[in-house]
Amino acid sequence: MKAVRFHAFGDAGVLKFEEAPEPSAGPGEVLLRLKAAALNHLDLWVRSGERERNISLPHIPGSDGAGIVHSVGQSVTSVKPGDAVLISPGLSCGSCNFCLSGRDTFCREYRVLGVKEEGTYAEFVKLPAANLVAIPDGLSFAEAAAVPIVFLTAWHMLVTLARVQTGETVLVHGAGSGVGSAAIQVAKHAGARVIATAGSSEKLSKAKELGADELINYNETDFAVEVRRLTEKRGVDVVFEHIGGEVFAKSIPIIAKGGRLVTCGATTAFVAGVDIRYVYSRQQTIYGSWMGWKPELVEVMKFFDKKSPKRFRPVIDTIMPLARAADAHRRMEERKNFGKIVLEI
Repeated sequence: MKAVRFHAFGDAGVLKFEEAPEPSAGPGEVLLRLKAAALNHLDLWVRSGERERNISLPHIPGSDGAGIVHSVGQSVTSVKPGDAVLISPGLSCGSCNFCLSGRDTFCREYRVLGVKEEGTYAEFVKLPAANLVAIPDGLSFAEAAAVPIVFLTAWHMLVTLARVQTGETVLVHGAGSGVGSAAIQVAKHAGARVIATAGSSEKLSKAKELGADELINYNETDFAVEVRRLTEKRGVDVVFEHIGGEVFAKSIPIIAKGGRLVTCGATTAFVAGVDIRYVYSRQQTIYGSWMGWKPELVEVMKFFDKKSPKRFRPVIDTIMPLARAADAHRRMEERKNFGKIVLEI
């Protein structure tokens, strides 16, 4: 099969479009013929070796994908060849108390497809049948591939953890990212006023189209100063954070009393200097979030059905052929994208 692999850790130039062995489905597994794969920042870290080097090389990256069931292994009854499905990228043991209660991200074996297992930058990928979800009516394969990680993450952060309520104000950092563009839609769905930050007027214009109420260009103004102005010094109820470092630290003082900060990553810096006086005196809560639970993805997908009165929409920046995966990585690294970059297979 054709696939994109890397034989050594490094920059985007290590990605090679080449022949690779075709996998086969074992018991409880499915072989999926991929039609589209979507990039995540995780793919850059896997390729560079920045966060994980205990990976067998050569390696096929990629966590998000959608396609058609090609074949099924023994005992698989939930899907059949020919079904159009998307991937739930979180892998776990499936039998511990956390998995059985639907909280699979707490499983000791939890990991994300494409980090150690072969991922979605290929014509075929094998994975457990439990990790497949039917594609809702009205979604293309490219759109379906753009949904899982970012919308599952945003839903878990804002609905499950932060419990955003109607009338609250949510600050969404990095609105141009895949998870940021999803967060705007989820926060608006919850009835919140959304303040979105991005680094260009073009990205902010697109954030406005998604429903953002207030816009901040962080390259032109201090977002903390602007948030104080927009909220008449009260602060925001929820900060949606995935950047880390200085952005995390500067967000704490602009959280209102009883407010929450929820974070799912640190794309710039892992360490942040936080003045904890704000945390205890304003009775703030800080939540850490990693992906989301499988039942949540099933719930989220209801809002992508064309019959849903409150429909979410995948935000696709660019669609490129699989052979141009290196170019796709460079586009993401240069922060040129608004929404998801998708590889067509």
